[in-house]
Amino acid sequence: MSENPGEVIAGGATLAVAVGFLFYAAQSAGVASSQGGYELTASFRSVEGISVGTDVRMAGVKVGSVIGLDLNPESFRADVVVNVRDSLEVPEDSSISISSEGLLGGNFVELVPGGSPFNLEAGAEIEDTQGALSLLGLLAKFVSSSEDP
Repeated sequence: MSENPGEVIAGGATLAVAVGFLFYAAQSAGVASSQGGYELTASFRSVEGISVGTDVRMAGVKVGSVIGLDLNPESFRADVVVNVRDSLEVPEDSSISISSEGLLGGNFVELVPGGSPFNLEAGAEIEDTQGALSLLGLLAKFVSSSEDP
């Protein structure tokens, strides 16, 4: 074995970078330790572009993430579970929607606070929802409406 100090330092630096990258990737994917917070649920007609780990934002600031997606076999709607930080008190008349960052950007879940003096408890359901809008669907409607005389 070589005992060249330069090789040992380069190997150690490479190993440290690899560990740092794995830690960053795990945190970005939501695999790392739980963030705390509390869960809220919502039911959407469409959750196109949303997956587990998608950001939940309020006023453009990340306040949580999507931790569960499932199809409700009775209503045929998508049930979404989000985790929001403990320090955030969400009024009970708040709404939740799926928004886009722009034409080419990804989607995120937007939480819009209401004005109620009462707050949602952990596990509560947000009733006022707005599903994802399909850009292709809107374009098809526009084209078909412009062809009508």
